[in-house]
Amino acid sequence: MSPALSTLESWPAADADHLLVTAAAMETLEASLFASGLPVAALMEKAALALARRMLRQADDLRRRGVLVLVGPGHNGGDGLVVARELALAGLPVRVWSPFDSHRPLTADHLAHLEWLGVPRLTAAPDPAEASLWIDALFGLGQRRPLPPFLERLLRQRDAAGGEVWGVDGPSGLCSDSGRPLGAVAARCSRSFSIGLWKQGFWQDAALPWVGELERVDLGLPLARLAMPLAGLVRGLWPADDHPGPTPGAAAAKHGRGRLRVIAGSSAYPGAARLALEGASATGLGWLEAQLPPPQAALLWQALPQVVLAAEGAAVDRLDALVLGPGLGPEGPLPDGLEALAATLVLDADGLNRLAAGGDASAWLRRRCGPTWITPHQAEFARLFPDLVGLPPLEAAAAAADRSGAWVLLKGARSLVASPKGERWQLAQASPWAARAGLGDVLAGYAGGLAALGQASTPAVPLLPLAMLRHATAGLLLARNGQGCADPLAVARQLRRAPLAPHGSSHASEDEVLP
Repeated sequence: MSPALSTLESWPAADADHLLVTAAAMETLEASLFASGLPVAALMEKAALALARRMLRQADDLRRRGVLVLVGPGHNGGDGLVVARELALAGLPVRVWSPFDSHRPLTADHLAHLEWLGVPRLTAAPDPAEASLWIDALFGLGQRRPLPPFLERLLRQRDAAGGEVWGVDGPSGLCSDSGRPLGAVAARCSRSFSIGLWKQGFWQDAALPWVGELERVDLGLPLARLAMPLAGLVRGLWPADDHPGPTPGAAAAKHGRGRLRVIAGSSAYPGAARLALEGASATGLGWLEAQLPPPQAALLWQALPQVVLAAEGAAVDRLDALVLGPGLGPEGPLPDGLEALAATLVLDADGLNRLAAGGDASAWLRRRCGPTWITPHQAEFARLFPDLVGLPPLEAAAAAADRSGAWVLLKGARSLVASPKGERWQLAQASPWAARAGLGDVLAGYAGGLAALGQASTPAVPLLPLAMLRHATAGLLLARNGQGCADPLAVARQLRRAPLAPHGSSHASEDEVLP
């Protein structure tokens, strides 16, 4: 068993705002609570009352529409029944429907009490087109089997009719670890409540179409007194978790504030090098040089006069970091000498494709003398690690980092980073309006710039997750100004303003964490 949460030093803090847990980890935590003497019924009451209070913030709307609670046979159904009780006692029109013949004892008791209160219980399946809000309390944490066909059919009809569903500890039919539907369909929720701690599956790209708006219902759990298996726990990153990052000494000259070279660009992708260099410049590093094709090299001074041109094959021994790949073109080998390079190597785009074309990518990465950061999207990842395709992204990235010894930034709607030590970080927020060609080039350059600064100073936090967070936050900030505002060059310029958000934690909604 790993030490208690309070003893773990990390960024961000190992608290309820940031921990992303598996079903097994949550079950371990609950078992610790029950072993302390807390009754199961008390925890159910605590969770459901907190959820009911959250729902009653919209009491007027729910009173107008009416509420139907879908009740499962287990304790998720019991949570839903306590919510139904509280809504009914507050005067809201509530009905319940449970298509199961038997229930766990605690859930059965709550169902009997609701019937005693006079809350209507449907005896037939509800009309999927009805206007009431459906609260999905059928199956919650730790689901392992697909939904019964009759429930899949009902939920598919509800989705087709445009009816609204809220999920209690996630949508029924969705794996709370992987975020993938367990069968053909899951409940499509417009809002999902994660009770106690964030469930890691709800944050995954595969889950986004099903979970809708995601909220955590805080239970005030005494995490400092509870033992949980910490190995492999994922940390969620919010815009407010920004950190000053590496800080050079007060007397540091340009060569003491990070030295970076970017090898990028081709006739097919002439803008990629510019974007990567703009991203690198945004970090404020002291020395930036570029190795570019002749047409781009001839024009570089007009856009970025501070960048020094490096000849092909120029010595790399004085560098703190090197970025290789944006827009480079997939043909050709990797440059000689990279395995012996002591500086941080950031491989992106065609740098990754060239690595994959050369054979065993993991073996090459393990031979590297210095730190290596790789930034693949899913297709590039599949070329590098074909046997890991099909694993959930969190598992795949962790396996790749362990195997290769490289830091892995796996891009997606909610990008994530895995370290060779088993640490993982994942974005909580990102804007789909920022997902466009060239954005990865900016990220590669920015990551390289932070890596160079980190070599020249003492960073207080892991720099690749910090680069990922700042990059995503820049896109979020710009997208709020309009759908077309988060273009890659604008993101690079926004990154110059880091830190991008107040340091601290405030994670209820995007409006609360973004200025």
